[in-house]
Amino acid sequence: MNAIETERLTRRFGDFVAVREVSFAVRAGELFAFLGPNGAGKTTTINMLCTLLRPTSGTARVGGHDIVREPDAVRRRIGLVFQDPSLDDRLTAWQNLRFHAMLYDVPRRVFEERARRLLDLVELTDHAHQEVGTFSGGMKRRLELARGLLHEPKVLFLDEPTLGLDPQTRRHIWDYILRLRDSEGTTVFFTTHYMDEAERADRIAIIDHGRIIALDTPENLKATIGGDVILMRTSDDARAAARLQEALGLEPRVTWEGVLIEVARGDQMIPRLLEAFRDGAEPPLIVHSISLRRPSLEDVFIKLTGRAIREEEASPLDRMRLSRRLWSRR
Repeated sequence: MNAIETERLTRRFGDFVAVREVSFAVRAGELFAFLGPNGAGKTTTINMLCTLLRPTSGTARVGGHDIVREPDAVRRRIGLVFQDPSLDDRLTAWQNLRFHAMLYDVPRRVFEERARRLLDLVELTDHAHQEVGTFSGGMKRRLELARGLLHEPKVLFLDEPTLGLDPQTRRHIWDYILRLRDSEGTTVFFTTHYMDEAERADRIAIIDHGRIIALDTPENLKATIGGDVILMRTSDDARAAARLQEALGLEPRVTWEGVLIEVARGDQMIPRLLEAFRDGAEPPLIVHSISLRRPSLEDVFIKLTGRAIREEEASPLDRMRLSRRLWSRR
């Protein structure tokens, strides 16, 4: 059974197409990732699936209900952790949860049992009656996760759940997300531009410029690269790539990192690469560094789009949101 189904889902803002004919399905209980750079259409897709934004065309069903014709039914079946903070800092953790329970008509007796269990799960029991304004960024994120599950949604949407958090806190947040998913049996749909986060998903949809360009398990996506990845930094990467293509028949790619070569048995290829530079390269090409590794999701994205996901790609709005989030957590 599918928890989410979309068919040619599209959203336009004037002449700009933010999401273009997106079709995919998420199975019940699945941990599903939307991976892409800032501005790729991830948040717009989540906003449509959560009924916060009406699609221009196409259809989608969440929890078996149409997002346009049955928005109230969809909202009762989903939880949402926004990209931007949404807690009331002047209330305690318990009061924030209680207010959420009132909005979803969770009976008081049921609320108290669930709130205690979820606070224990995210290790905030000792801070239940502490004002949220005194919490760290990681503590706030954990409380938002607990709040998102309080009304027992069928699908939990997480929009960039660890944006702005330090690496250690990010790891801890993901420990809680996986623990919550396993204990509650909830379908989790999350967006990210972090490769290590996407690796945790059962399946990944890579989205770029509003289109899904690949969808599969992390291992299957990496298998499309084939073999090993060799990265070289040289005195002239463009000329080095041309030389390797001419001398060895390879198809290297020049990226911001250097020259990327995908080959089988990369350890045996490295001596041949170096020999190619010594034989006939005028003026001489200097190899500054060379490394060998297994394919990563970053390699998959580069192969599909011709570029890497980098923080510099953030839009002015994304940078403003991140700055506001970091400021609020000081």
